[in-house]
Amino acid sequence: MQFLCKEYQDGNPRVRGLVTDTRIHLVPSLNPDGYELAHEAGSELGNWALGHWTEEGFDLFENFPDLASALWAAEERRLVPHQFPNHHIPIPEHYLSEDAAVAVETRAVMAWMDKNPFVLGANLQGGEKLVSFPFDTARPSPPTPAAAPRPLDYEDEHPELQETPDHAVFRWLAISYASAHLTMTETFRGGCHAQDVTDAMGIVQGAKWHPRAGSMNDFSYLHTNCLELSIYLGCDKFPHESELQQEWENNKESLLTFMEQVCSGTWPRPPHLSHTVPLIPFLAQVHRGIKGVVTDQQGDPIANATIVVGGINHNVRTASGGDYWRILNPGEYRVSARAEGYNPSIKTCHVLYDIGATQCNFVLSRSNWKRIREIMAMNGNRPIRRVVPGRPMTPRERLRLRMRL
Repeated sequence: MQFLCKEYQDGNPRVRGLVTDTRIHLVPSLNPDGYELAHEAGSELGNWALGHWTEEGFDLFENFPDLASALWAAEERRLVPHQFPNHHIPIPEHYLSEDAAVAVETRAVMAWMDKNPFVLGANLQGGEKLVSFPFDTARPSPPTPAAAPRPLDYEDEHPELQETPDHAVFRWLAISYASAHLTMTETFRGGCHAQDVTDAMGIVQGAKWHPRAGSMNDFSYLHTNCLELSIYLGCDKFPHESELQQEWENNKESLLTFMEQVCSGTWPRPPHLSHTVPLIPFLAQVHRGIKGVVTDQQGDPIANATIVVGGINHNVRTASGGDYWRILNPGEYRVSARAEGYNPSIKTCHVLYDIGATQCNFVLSRSNWKRIREIMAMNGNRPIRRVVPGRPMTPRERLRLRMRL
């Protein structure tokens, strides 16, 4: 925060462009209870678990709804996407009840995510030195048919790795951070507690490394438009003051590079359409991918329109101003915009290697289906009998026609 403010005031063009074109949200501490405990013990007297939980005993990172398991269960029943969405999966009602085992910090973060149209995010942690990306939840293996022989090392609950539809994008975002870090890719030293799990790249999918359900990253991906990573800054969760300057130098370029993945100053727009990057910290505006506005034929924005990218089974929605952002790797994509009461619009969008996201705007025309459904509902969802010219109507038919009119 100090760096961004000072460099902005000093006229640093890189920081000025970042701050001007990106709405950046910073949360200095998501768990102030745990921070206070770790601060009192310090680096030598504390252990890796000290400060991990809140005063009420919650691990905030794993305190979110497990939407991934709900999605996979719906996929097995072939309910996706017609009856169960592949994006913006709603929070279960029981999870929102007052007596649910949910931390007040978790409720605040979920409300914060619903309020802001975040695009890219990262939460900063300690105890390892790597970048972890979704899915963090391990998908249970399908049941073995009764007639099939079971191997000797068979386990009833043997999980399998499930990649997100945006796996390639997540890997790119993770690599953009790890490769710019001064020491994160020096995996020849091994991990903090075991051997290197990143294949000498400094990145790993969460379910491969540390499977857990209900993580913040999985929730952010399945409930919002946001792609979120976990960045583990180092083995020591509470470095000495004398070490902080070097830790900052290790991560400074990585933080800037990561936020720049969604930064572009090439699209003029109203201030309220600037988008967001939170660091739990942080989020931003698309530098690699597509962006645009969905409007009707009168030019009015359409909120909650669905943006579908062909070949990627994960959609996003437009914000209140009809604007959207979709992080994508370079390539050619068939993109469609859909909204209730409108005819869909489809176009081809090219994502280039050049700086700046490709602008793909959509104009939707109103559909007659909304009015047809209203008329059908008035008729009890029964077929409407066609009136044959020249044939006299019965009193009952005349009454029905008058009621419809």
